[in-house]
Amino acid sequence: MAIRDTSLDPVMDGVPGDQVRLLTKVARMYHERGLRQPEIAAQLSLSQPRVSRLLKQAGELGIVRTTVISPPGVYADLEDEIERRYGLTEAVVADTEGLRDEGAVLPAIASAAAGYLDATLSGNDRIGISSWSSSLIATVEAMRPRPAQTASSVVQILGGVGTSAAQPQATRLTGRLAQVTRAEARYLMAPGLLASGAMRDALMTDPNIAAVLAEYATLTVALVGIGSLDPSPLLRESGNAMATEEREQLRAADAVGDICLRFFDSQGRHVRSDVDTRVLGIETETLLSIPRRVAVAGGERKWRAIRAAATGGWLNVLVTDLHTAEYLLAPDDADVTDSASPLPA
Repeated sequence: MAIRDTSLDPVMDGVPGDQVRLLTKVARMYHERGLRQPEIAAQLSLSQPRVSRLLKQAGELGIVRTTVISPPGVYADLEDEIERRYGLTEAVVADTEGLRDEGAVLPAIASAAAGYLDATLSGNDRIGISSWSSSLIATVEAMRPRPAQTASSVVQILGGVGTSAAQPQATRLTGRLAQVTRAEARYLMAPGLLASGAMRDALMTDPNIAAVLAEYATLTVALVGIGSLDPSPLLRESGNAMATEEREQLRAADAVGDICLRFFDSQGRHVRSDVDTRVLGIETETLLSIPRRVAVAGGERKWRAIRAAATGGWLNVLVTDLHTAEYLLAPDDADVTDSASPLPA
């Protein structure tokens, strides 16, 4: 004899049979046949307020259950689990099924990030944006100008002037994002990485630079990429890449990645070194105090850096690809080794 699973049966204790029948009938007319409440009321000779009460009761008793089915290409369960595990406000997983090459997943991540920003930016947002990230360049290029203002200011949070050939790339992000959000652009016209701490300190006294730095404390959104320990082509070509010896020193300190040239170890702890004294850009403490910190990053080369950044609270919104999302939920010992070949940050 087959045994019926009663775990999903409605709870009907104390509800008369005729009432159960009426509840079921009203619920089917509304949810299955698509009739409006006034039509149900007229057909069954009931008042509309009673129809409304019956529908509410049907939900309370379990006669009606709402089930959300994720369509293909939407990974809601995966996003929810990442949010729970890392304490994120939101995770956005781009549909990259069947794609693994970093260059192949970049457009999908950028499109997902552009959609997220289009949907969530408000006219009052003050956005800080990094200056060295292929992921962010692709994201901003994927955004389209909106008819209404969606941010009040866009502020460059890492200096960007390296070689003269790289200078247009350094300001491209800030200017383009300001354009599509109809915001005021605030450029940090100085190198992101100086030769010495003394040079950095001297530049910080310049009134124009100091004015931009002062705006960091008022930012509501930070839009950043996540870098691995090896420099990306953008950083290398800019003339701001660190020397091999410095990178090896950071690697010896367990550094696995950076955000805005602020390096962190495999547990997401800030790795302090003399590099910090040479960076002209947002300080770690200020970055971590920004209410919404959106990181756009993906690809196997960055798996360790992305997990460390999420673990350490460097971000509270992550836009990434499907395989990176799956890696983030794998056991901690399911690790990879950073590739030695430089790829875009």
